Amino acid sequence: METMSHDPDETQNEAFRISMVCTGNICRSPMAEIVLRDLVEKAGLGDRVIVSSAGTGEWHVGEHADPRTIAALESHGFDGSTHRARQFDPSWFDSLDLVVALDRSHERVLRSWAHTDEDRSKVRLLLGFDPEYAGRSDVPDPYYSDAAMFESVLAMIEHSCRALLRQLEPAFRRSRLAL
Repeated sequence: METMSHDPDETQNEAFRISMVCTGNICRSPMAEIVLRDLVEKAGLGDRVIVSSAGTGEWHVGEHADPRTIAALESHGFDGSTHRARQFDPSWFDSLDLVVALDRSHERVLRSWAHTDEDRSKVRLLLGFDPEYAGRSDVPDPYYSDAAMFESVLAMIEHSCRALLRQLEPAFRRSRLAL
């Protein structure tokens, strides 16, 4: 199996590329990246889907995920220890198929950075994939809260990532049969 790249600048033929985006890339988007990547791998689609994450701001570039993010992930069997924050680069739109914003402020920023209607159409809210969260747009930012909020946010992200994969998986399965 080909090694999966987590950098949208490094393209792989036929791979569907997703970037999860929050503010500083140390809380919500690393959770979403790690959870979705795990779900993709368990579904046997690791060779077809590349998942990355980034932030809209540069404040934390190069830093590890917030320790509370790492702890919440670890408590659910995920490893966030190797994550390093980075800022979303608008040039990535060309190599991405889906850009998942964790709240409406990220969605607005990302759409303002997009140069074409096609790129703007790639930006979607994570909770928009999950019927359970109908009427809600934003995954709450746990940064100024406690560990319990990180756990709550992770649960919301896990549920919504499962819903996202359920919507995408049939297309991946059909395309695999066509190869």
